[in-house]
Amino acid sequence: MSELNAPRPPRQPRSGTTSTGARKAASKSNRSRAREFALQALYQHIVSGNEATAIDTFTRDLAGFHKADAAHYDALLHGCIQTAAELDALIEPKLDRKFAEISPIEHAVMWIGVYEFQHCIDVPWRVVINECIELAKEFGGTDGHKYVNGVLNGLAPQLRASEVASDKHANRTPRAEPAAPAAPAEPAEPTE
Repeated sequence: MSELNAPRPPRQPRSGTTSTGARKAASKSNRSRAREFALQALYQHIVSGNEATAIDTFTRDLAGFHKADAAHYDALLHGCIQTAAELDALIEPKLDRKFAEISPIEHAVMWIGVYEFQHCIDVPWRVVINECIELAKEFGGTDGHKYVNGVLNGLAPQLRASEVASDKHANRTPRAEPAAPAAPAEPAEPTE
């Protein structure tokens, strides 16, 4: 069989997600891209202990960095590294194991989530969690996103108390129930 007649692989769906459930690059915002680059940089810091400036220089030279929100990337990279001990102190009580047993990817994703809870108030708490889940799906282990979700959901009421309470109250507020449909009218009796 010639190459022209060879069967083609099945076409990938054109939805905004990959086969693993992560978002495709074309559907990502500048801030999502900034989180991805920050994750890569934080991973490098956690694994190798490299300084933020060296990591920053390397990361800015990566393909696609120009599409990222550089200010958000800077805030995440430098902010997470500078406050790493405080971030870990908040995360640790929510863990069911030691930090040494946590993947560096999930560790960095949780740093990003906690940092955004504390310092990026313009990003709604549910968006912070969803973005971190996406990062963990794309770069982490098989079920790492579930672990990240559990930890961040546990921290949200502590770090964004009024916002979480407001959302929960809004979801519990009873809505007006639709009126019951009228009973069908009885057919009129024929008159003579």
